[in-house]
Amino acid sequence: MSHEKLECYRQLVFIAEEVARRVARWPKGHGDLVDHLRRAATSAVLNLSEGNGKSRYKRERRFFFRISLGSIAEVAAALDLAHAFGLIEVADLESLKSRLRLAYVQIRALP
Repeated sequence: MSHEKLECYRQLVFIAEEVARRVARWPKGHGDLVDHLRRAATSAVLNLSEGNGKSRYKRERRFFFRISLGSIAEVAAALDLAHAFGLIEVADLESLKSRLRLAYVQIRALP
């Protein structure tokens, strides 16, 4: 599949894996944030891959890329909340957000 060759796809899959691994260790009482973070990370990956599969339909392709970009912003905001709630350390937050920024820029550059 062509989306598997994209660096931004690999970055987003890594982030989704990290999110799943980390939230599994969070204390109870943050289920809403856990659910939203998982869904946003999943949405970023799936909409990127769907958009990339629409290579003959530029308008539709861009539509799915925009959804992926919105999901990336949601992941970043949810990570900020996780940090504010004491669930993630600043170094981990910055590392994940750096990968999100990279993926964001790469998706924006896709034709």
